[in-house]
Amino acid sequence: MTRNILVTSALPYANGNIHLGHMVEYIQTDIWVRFQKMQGHTCHYVCADDTHGTPIMLRAQKEGITPEELIARVWNEHKADFDGFAIGFDNFYSTNSPETRDYAYDIYGKLKDAGLIAVRSIEQFYDPQKEMFLPDRFIKGECPKCHAQDQYGDSCEVCGAAYQPTELIKPYSAVSGATPVKKNSDHYFFKLGECNDFLQQWVHEPGRLQAEAANKLDEWLEGGLSDWDISRDAPYFGFEIPGAPGKYFYVWLDAPVGYMGSFKNLCDKAGLDFDAYWKPGSNAEVYHFIGKDILYFHALFWPAMLNYGGYRTPTGVFAHGFLTVDGQKMSKSRGTFITASSYLKHLNPAYLRYYFAAKLSSRIEDIDLSLDDFSARVNSDLVGKYVNIASRTANFISKKFAGQLQDVSGHPLIALVQKAAQEIADHYEAREFGRAIRDIMALTDLINQYVDENKPWELNKQEGMEARLHEVSSVCVNLFRLLTLYLKPVLPVLAAQVEAFLNIAPLTWADAAATLPAGHRINAYQHLITRIDPKQIEAMIEENKESLAAAVPGAAPAETRPAIAPIAETISIDDFAKIDLRVAKIVDAKAVEGADKLLQLTLDIGSEQRNVFAGIKSAYAPEQLVGRLTVMVANLAPRRMKFGLSEGMVLAASGDTPGLFILSPDSGAQPGMRIK
Repeated sequence: MTRNILVTSALPYANGNIHLGHMVEYIQTDIWVRFQKMQGHTCHYVCADDTHGTPIMLRAQKEGITPEELIARVWNEHKADFDGFAIGFDNFYSTNSPETRDYAYDIYGKLKDAGLIAVRSIEQFYDPQKEMFLPDRFIKGECPKCHAQDQYGDSCEVCGAAYQPTELIKPYSAVSGATPVKKNSDHYFFKLGECNDFLQQWVHEPGRLQAEAANKLDEWLEGGLSDWDISRDAPYFGFEIPGAPGKYFYVWLDAPVGYMGSFKNLCDKAGLDFDAYWKPGSNAEVYHFIGKDILYFHALFWPAMLNYGGYRTPTGVFAHGFLTVDGQKMSKSRGTFITASSYLKHLNPAYLRYYFAAKLSSRIEDIDLSLDDFSARVNSDLVGKYVNIASRTANFISKKFAGQLQDVSGHPLIALVQKAAQEIADHYEAREFGRAIRDIMALTDLINQYVDENKPWELNKQEGMEARLHEVSSVCVNLFRLLTLYLKPVLPVLAAQVEAFLNIAPLTWADAAATLPAGHRINAYQHLITRIDPKQIEAMIEENKESLAAAVPGAAPAETRPAIAPIAETISIDDFAKIDLRVAKIVDAKAVEGADKLLQLTLDIGSEQRNVFAGIKSAYAPEQLVGRLTVMVANLAPRRMKFGLSEGMVLAASGDTPGLFILSPDSGAQPGMRIK
């Protein structure tokens, strides 16, 4: 039965470049969409640039242009990157559109009519220099719980505490560096807590969410949902709230509405029925592919907005993990914070699509781009195995048999490969792309074994073996066609080249049941793909390194340079002498259940072991830390947290990019040594 499917990826923010971490999601989504289209289903894939918010406004001011000029330029940059990686959007739009505005107004109006919008005065920090209220992430200061410096206005990355920006000690504006003042302002709130019963049911409907996601949402639901502040004060780049001059929708209210806006724009251009996909009771399917960091917005706020705003909710929300490069967080100084545009200058996008597919599953797991493994796997699988089949056999068809194939239907190896179509399709449907790739490569190995056993190059030299050569070569060309069909969702550009070479119509999944008929004429084989040269990767890494010379003279690279953090008040040598800093060995590290940022460390300081909670989860996997030396404050008073007792604090550095990075002494240091 033909399905009607609408698919979206999370909206890229119009304040920066697309990088390879972003491409995990777009490649994952694109593979699934292409598979659905090959199945014969009606599947629309839409996305848009996320264009509103304070960062957009401030960047435009800094560049001396309007926000509209900024987002138009970035849209073109993003579109070029997506086209380069063959991301097949049916519509790539912008949230700064009349369609998105109209649906945002409609949903807001219905929430207001339902009594789910509240207005109340709140105290906020105000930057007297910039004359603007400061969003939480634009305020920094000392954590009111553990007193760590340079923490954001909503939560501490060291101890994991959540708090209001007004609770920060010695706050400062990350925009101007000025000390903010407190001012009151009326804000608009969505009463999310009143949607709890609906969300409890929605979260647990079969197929709606991955098990890991449902478990995480249960924690949030059980803790109680707070009212959600959906307004921001002028100056702000976004949609002004109807009936509230000087008040604007917070970007996270209209950003997901951008899915609807982009689809409406497609409907108007292509003559599609918007209501058939978005009205309650619709038989169409709607799926969102997102990163795990925005699960809260897509699986709580968004379905509640839709349900009480008079629209249907998503059929499924599929979250994925983050990307690391060579086992570490992407880094500008190491050159592993790789932009999509720089990758495209040096390497074939098919390589990355294949490598990500081989790593992706339906679970919320981080994946690693190991550059050595990347090169080895692409060269082995795509060049040495897959393309090798055609390169070693197709020329015999062209040179010896006028390009015409023999009828080889019913050949046992072809039948075996055809039989795998359903299982491979099941893997694609379930987003188990890694399993699909493993099955395809296992078939590729069998086919190469057939080539090696029959040695067509030797048959070509033997008299009276023309018929056998024709059969073997025809079998291999048909098998190569089947492998191409199975890989087409992953390698669409390469598949199109193969379709031209084989002189066939675009492959669909139903074509797996057939073979090319007797007398079918193929074109001469042309080289399809080349091996990765290590120098290509080296050049890409070098291009992406952020050198000290490019930064402010005498300053650290931008990825580690604090925003505008002022030096803390001076202390006396007597004050400093009170701090007992010790070398500590991390003998165990594990994630803390229910905490997004904390790791639980067991530290050996020579005379004893200590239990310490550290907000460094965004920078390290637990297994990366075991056995390392670090520095801890050994005489900090123990602090009781909801996760247990923390008996000290590890020293870590932070900068513009999220995450805290531990300090490590030189080799030769021993646990328990005092730092002087």
